[in-house]
Amino acid sequence: MKTAIVGFPRVGKNRELKFTTEKYFRGEISKEELLKEGESQRNYGLKKQKEAGIDFISSNDFSFYDGILDTAFSLGLIPKRYKELGLNDIDTYFAMARGYQGEKGNVKALAMKKWFNTNYHYIVPEIEDESKVCLNEKKIVDQYEEALSAGIETKPVFTGVFTFLKLLRYTGEKTLEDYIDIFANEYVKLLSKLNEKGVKWLQFDEPYIVKDLTDQDIKIFKTLYEKILASKGQVKVLIQTYFGDVRDIYKEINDLPFDGIGLDFLEGKESLQGKETLSLVQKNGFSEDKILFAGLINGKNIWRNDYKKTFELLDSLKKAGVKEIVLSTSCSLLHVPYSLENETKLSDKYKKHFSFAEEKLKEIREIASLYEE
Repeated sequence: MKTAIVGFPRVGKNRELKFTTEKYFRGEISKEELLKEGESQRNYGLKKQKEAGIDFISSNDFSFYDGILDTAFSLGLIPKRYKELGLNDIDTYFAMARGYQGEKGNVKALAMKKWFNTNYHYIVPEIEDESKVCLNEKKIVDQYEEALSAGIETKPVFTGVFTFLKLLRYTGEKTLEDYIDIFANEYVKLLSKLNEKGVKWLQFDEPYIVKDLTDQDIKIFKTLYEKILASKGQVKVLIQTYFGDVRDIYKEINDLPFDGIGLDFLEGKESLQGKETLSLVQKNGFSEDKILFAGLINGKNIWRNDYKKTFELLDSLKKAGVKEIVLSTSCSLLHVPYSLENETKLSDKYKKHFSFAEEKLKEIREIASLYEE
């Protein structure tokens, strides 16, 4: 059984990225030193996943501040007030994240909102009527090639188009419906670029589809992905959901030509069988031409996995007719600490109950190996 994670922590095992970023804000280090620390943290995560035997390792899950802000930046959505500051790219990015007061001007940061049901907050991207949506694939390509140069094939991660459109703040007269074709075209361009680079898998994160969806929402989702997936070429596309079940749109994502579907089996509505996600698979089946990325390792809590319960869930999925399963996390591991190694004051009596990001990597590989025996 192959293994995957949705994403890995990025702040640093000892919060190195946080401290380095703060030094940059104070003008104590150069842009080059900041970027070097980012590369160091990415390499650390890649190395840990490779050592743990994870098969589907993510890239482009790293951010200096926030992943949704990164997506906005990659799509050219920099509001006019930040462009007018005349700053370089990284300083414009940070101005959007935390505001800017200096010789170039005075602007507030973009708004922040709670990231679904977590304690994390994301930067709310804005789109103005005059905004020109234009893909810049540099970050996603650079981080893919960076991993490849270290001998690690990754699945680049990018915010799904539907989730991004739903999280956008529309500051002018235009609405989401006005941008459907525009954004779909840029995502088609992304797939074209990744095809050129020989990328094997691309992960689109679509957490918004765990929310209650209207018929219009479902129609928009289908319109977007029918166009995008028609141009996927040789790249296999994984749609990754988390923070709940997808009862309103399960049939549609099962019918669309995704190559993999990532589902959260640990959160969502309760059913007689357990969480609703398992019931959806049991009642509706799962396409034989798709791989199920089963989110069975909790990415949000700090507790050890219940192996027996996980084996039972895997058995249930097999009985439901799922042909190929990749064991994965329920969401990104950025929501948990790095490692128990730092908990030097905690006695073994208590530590044995905990599992942080690096321990969860080992759990995933161990469960996959034991289940196949």
